[in-house]
Amino acid sequence: MKAAVLAGARAFYGYPITPASEIAEAAALYFPQAGGVFVQAESEVAAINMLYGAAATGGRCMTASSGPGISLMQEGFSYLAGAELPCVIADIMRAGPGLGNIAPEQGDYNQIVKGGGHGNYRTLVVAPDSVQEMADLTTLAFDLADRYRNPAVVLADGFIGQMMEPVTFADPRPIAVPPEWAVTGTKESRHNLVSSIYLEPDKMERHIRKLEAKYQEAERCETRAECWRTEDADLVLVGYGIVGRILKAVVEEARRQGMKVGLLRPITLYPFPVEQIRAASRRARAFAVVEMSTGQLREDVRLALEGRRPVEFYSRVGGNAPSAEDVLAFVEGKFEALREELVHG
Repeated sequence: MKAAVLAGARAFYGYPITPASEIAEAAALYFPQAGGVFVQAESEVAAINMLYGAAATGGRCMTASSGPGISLMQEGFSYLAGAELPCVIADIMRAGPGLGNIAPEQGDYNQIVKGGGHGNYRTLVVAPDSVQEMADLTTLAFDLADRYRNPAVVLADGFIGQMMEPVTFADPRPIAVPPEWAVTGTKESRHNLVSSIYLEPDKMERHIRKLEAKYQEAERCETRAECWRTEDADLVLVGYGIVGRILKAVVEEARRQGMKVGLLRPITLYPFPVEQIRAASRRARAFAVVEMSTGQLREDVRLALEGRRPVEFYSRVGGNAPSAEDVLAFVEGKFEALREELVHG
């Protein structure tokens, strides 16, 4: 929340839910101190629609929730994207489906990265693996939201969302002047109308094509990934959030044992780092996706590779995190298979 305030955000609307409630608690403390607004809405549906109204004024604003609450917000996501309103939503993922439990998971990937609401829209998605990145990528999320006039999501599992680590904060940003499209109540803005309704099919198509072009530009310009020891890797591990941190320990130990393993950690989940994955595939003989879901990230890795390399998979769900020891045993088994392939190839 301090990073959001320093980035120029001055309005937060939210409803408490574990494991994201600490964000609302911090917003209630910091936003009024900075001269901003904090409102505890009566529901997640109310919160996302309050966010729509605040975003229409051109100011930086945000909300936060977890899986069940994010599901309730999906219609609002679609309205925000359709009306081209910039804002930031933090999703601190817990186990599901349904109420599930309050333990960390990564099962919200599809509803965030693919767009859980109706229509042809995307959200810009960043995935931190530390408290420092929670701060840095929150700032980036606001910048991306404004640059593309679109909702941006900070997607973190419950481990990252509730972790305590030292942080270096960026310098405060000045409060931006409302853009010309904003509805501010002034004489100059009275002609502005923020909406996503186009009753004529041709006008609706032109609007959708405009959104599509915007997302294609983001795919060209905004992909980010950490490629760690992938230059000579035979096997590239792929994971984000807390899993990315676990995989670094796996890579270190595998290397110590003589196995050439690397890590590719997506920092933006949309736009997805397709080119970085394809570049790693020029040397690697196989990829292994590790995640705390039943394979939602894996599908995007497969699509990026287009059959160039096999994609193995290891996961834990229900609020369980994969241990470095178990992933290392999984990696050892894959290297045995690779050796067999070379012998008989």
